[in-house]
Amino acid sequence: MQQEYTLGIEEEYLLVDRDSLELAQAPAALMEACQADFQGQVSPEFLQCQIEVGTRPHATIRTAREDLKRLRAGVADRSAEYNLAPIAVSCHPFADWKKQHHTRRERYDALQHALGGVARRMLICGMHVHVGVEEPSLRADLMPQLSYFLPHLLALSTSSPYWNGEDTGLSSYRLTVFDNLPRTGLPPVLASWSEYERTTGILVELGVIEDTSKIWWDLRPSHRFPTLETRIMDVQPRLEHTLSLAAMVQALVRMLCRLKDRNLRWRQYDRFLIGENRWRAQRYGVGEGMIDFGDRSIKPMPELMGELMGMLAEDAEALGTMTELARLQQIAQNGTSATRQRRVHAEATAKGADAGRAVVQHLIEEFHQDL
Repeated sequence: MQQEYTLGIEEEYLLVDRDSLELAQAPAALMEACQADFQGQVSPEFLQCQIEVGTRPHATIRTAREDLKRLRAGVADRSAEYNLAPIAVSCHPFADWKKQHHTRRERYDALQHALGGVARRMLICGMHVHVGVEEPSLRADLMPQLSYFLPHLLALSTSSPYWNGEDTGLSSYRLTVFDNLPRTGLPPVLASWSEYERTTGILVELGVIEDTSKIWWDLRPSHRFPTLETRIMDVQPRLEHTLSLAAMVQALVRMLCRLKDRNLRWRQYDRFLIGENRWRAQRYGVGEGMIDFGDRSIKPMPELMGELMGMLAEDAEALGTMTELARLQQIAQNGTSATRQRRVHAEATAKGADAGRAVVQHLIEEFHQDL
């Protein structure tokens, strides 16, 4: 079967009051207007201060850009009618999670009950990238290979250094919060699609979960679509950075399929080792490099990305995403959103300004930058 590598992107945003820059509850009328504007592409999220968007499936990054740009611009315009602004960041710099309330819907009421106090801290936003892989057996085959690159995607995406008004010292504090949930983290190594169905089916049969949508691994077969869904990344303040990360996921899947066509595959490493790189990405972003297990060395991210771009060049050329992948090399060199947020915070502090507010204002500006 010929793979098409279709692409879908989901993003979660936080809504802030334009005057106070604090989190604000999404008015029911705002959600209704967005849902009317974008049939099936905008929905509430777990917390009342969140809103989620999702593109349709796209064959190219060009049409995905048009779709996501339309969604971002539409949500921003509708929010402005209520003196609100969306920010695409994984943690608000100074919000207090204890003051937030979950959206009163049956699905979210059940989630709150199931997760208890852990759910209350879920003041986090992420981005998910789907790549079409029609054959279930191929999804199972690709998962342990693609898992190797999950820390790289996290490192390039980090956007959550602050939590509750404090610098956590981490580049992705979001993952620290999310990892408190069950059925999260790196996916287990499963030998086949039947083993995946058998393993997850135990929890469904026992009524522990209603379906596999309640499995929140960093990478999973989607419950709803014939795709592999990458879930490890922080959400991106800038549209173009979202598209570059999505292009990398798409190119990685194509590269692994290309290897399979040549009777080759990416070497599988123990989850313990992949987890170490995951931690390095969570802690340092692109700042301290990652372990190259084949080379048995710690390499700076610009060097690692240079090597990876070389491996993906054929795929990026075929997919028309050379420009998007080149932008990731710049991120590896210059830093992620976490880097920029800390820079803005330091500059505001030096001027005696409110640093937290300065960071939120910066995030609002970045949201609109590529629109």
